[in-house]
Amino acid sequence: MNVSAEISLIPIGTDVSLSAYVAACQRVLVGAGLEPDLHANGTNVEGDWDTVMDAVRRCHEAVHAMGVVRISSTVKLNTRTDRNQSLAETVGRVERRMHEE
Repeated sequence: MNVSAEISLIPIGTDVSLSAYVAACQRVLVGAGLEPDLHANGTNVEGDWDTVMDAVRRCHEAVHAMGVVRISSTVKLNTRTDRNQSLAETVGRVERRMHEE
């Protein structure tokens, strides 16, 4: 089953800057064969359920390996059974509707 996910890992007890941790997770996602779409408050990915879930686990492992003792994560998931719909297609539909009105 395919899934689209928005992932946000929040290291607890670290510096104010989180960019090193975000970069570590981005490397994991790319290494998993995913195409992460980084935005200001998280990352969107899409792919096979097991691949995405394994990558989220490995993001946690990578950030823990950087010395972070605790991580809080938010993961939003979206699946469809009627057809495959990419993240780009979902965004494109909204953008087209904005120009219709």
